[in-house]
Amino acid sequence: MLETSHKTMTGPIIRLHPNDNIVVARVDVAIGTKIPSENITSRSQVQAGYKIAARKILKGEPILKYNVTIGFAATDIEPGTMMHNHNTEFREFDRDYAHASEFKPVEMVPESERATFQGYVRPNGQVGTRNFLGILSTVNCSATVVKKIAEWFTPERMKEFPNVDGVVAFSHSIGCGMEMSGEPMDLLRRTMAGYARHANMAGALIIGLGCERNQLKGLMEQEELDKLPNLKTFVMQESGGTTKTIQAGIQAVLEMLPEANKARRETVSANHLTVGLQCGGSDGFSSITANPALGAAIDILARHGGTGVLSETPEIYGVEHTLTRRAANKAVGEKLVERIRWWKDVYSVGRDVQINGNVSPGNQAGGLANIFEKSLGSSMKGGTGPMMEVYKYAEPMTTKGFVFMDTPGYDPVSATGQIAGGANLIAFTTGRGSMFGSKPAPCVKLATNTPMFNRLQDDMDINCGEIMDGTVTVQEMGQRIFELFLRTASGEPSKSEILGLGDHEFVPWQIGIMG
Repeated sequence: MLETSHKTMTGPIIRLHPNDNIVVARVDVAIGTKIPSENITSRSQVQAGYKIAARKILKGEPILKYNVTIGFAATDIEPGTMMHNHNTEFREFDRDYAHASEFKPVEMVPESERATFQGYVRPNGQVGTRNFLGILSTVNCSATVVKKIAEWFTPERMKEFPNVDGVVAFSHSIGCGMEMSGEPMDLLRRTMAGYARHANMAGALIIGLGCERNQLKGLMEQEELDKLPNLKTFVMQESGGTTKTIQAGIQAVLEMLPEANKARRETVSANHLTVGLQCGGSDGFSSITANPALGAAIDILARHGGTGVLSETPEIYGVEHTLTRRAANKAVGEKLVERIRWWKDVYSVGRDVQINGNVSPGNQAGGLANIFEKSLGSSMKGGTGPMMEVYKYAEPMTTKGFVFMDTPGYDPVSATGQIAGGANLIAFTTGRGSMFGSKPAPCVKLATNTPMFNRLQDDMDINCGEIMDGTVTVQEMGQRIFELFLRTASGEPSKSEILGLGDHEFVPWQIGIMG
């Protein structure tokens, strides 16, 4: 992790590591600008967040950022030259996974001194940060019905139940037109079950059509959902069709609301907090401000017994060896490598996706040359602690500390898997300004730079650009983020909640479609 100070962030450029052969422009740098600290003169107009060659770099030589390879020089590059994908080559290189070679156990805060928040303690011992009733569709064919049921419960009708955060529909576009067994169906059912039994849900209603491949009975049996006391189900073809199922669903929710409204927040340890880590619309400052600051917050959370969940497998590709070295043991490290290899096997040939090097236009405009550079910043969200476990998509997470879940890089799909696995809070960093919210787990947004934060204050919860401005350190910002976690988990609404985001962000992974 970057250790920074006020002094570090005052000049026109930022040096991230003594061994780097590039520096990063802290502000826009005009052509001809002298940079005494590096003894170079800018040969280009360099936009803030972009890289500048700090010395002559020969063709084929690794380009180092944080002393990590993010590409190779496509040609001989003179000092002071702007570095981007026009002169940076993306290609494979050998990486030493050195499983568990740098493992260090977390130094835990004594239980009596651990931070607390106000959460909902469920009968099974899980703790929620919100109190929703959810309605899930087994298939796209019942999506309209679950939405109509949820829409009936307007704010006016919910005034009678002030302790319930809302009735929310979780519909999706699959459940039929797919194999009846195998990994895609298992994944869909695991995701749905994770939401149905989520700690942020006081109860759930699942509605099927009747003839779909994702049969309600199969879902209930496979995921043992019949054991949930606060779950009701309907099949449209057995309940009289659309109108009658909507009416029956409304009545079922009305019957569940009084019990859900009895829930009260109580003081619980921060070890009940599980935070899903996301980044979207990344820029050249993501690896300097918001991502390492979020990582610092996760290091604090781990010491208090909580869990941070790094995901988006294609977006740690190229730096996965920095995680395997911190793995709790070789088996955990090998789980991550196996997932990386799965992605390469599926997407390595003829696919214009991130794991093959090409990041999104927004990422490129923000100063990121390729997936290696994006991955370097993305991985920092997990902090510096040991990687304790690696999970499959939507798999229930039980291990505390820093863990990894295999997901695509597409944020709604990734966050859906994290929430299904048990995340009761989402932390989302952004440099370009991603607009995202999630239910039933609230989402907090962390801006990487001050201009974007000022422009999009209605969407951003905290301005990590203060690190770049020189008014706060990474560690200080990490403490602020940790405190924001506790306040949000205790009921303080996030910006995305105020805006009403989260009703359309339930997006289970369709394997083979989203990469």
